[in-house]
Amino acid sequence: MKCENYDNNMKNCNCSYEPCSRKGKCCECIVYHRSLGELPACYFSDKVEKTYDRSISRFIKENS
Repeated sequence: MKCENYDNNMKNCNCSYEPCSRKGKCCECIVYHRSLGELPACYFSDKVEKTYDRSISRFIKENS
């Protein structure tokens, strides 16, 4: 799948997982993390994102 907004998406992508092949490809990223019961990095602050805890419970905890 070709991402039409790749360059723009990369400006806003805070994923710190370097070997990630889905960076800037939001549609692929969402599908991947959803299949794991997680949220993508962009839902989290940079500090929390670096923990790689992308769980929904972590999101709720950080945003309550």
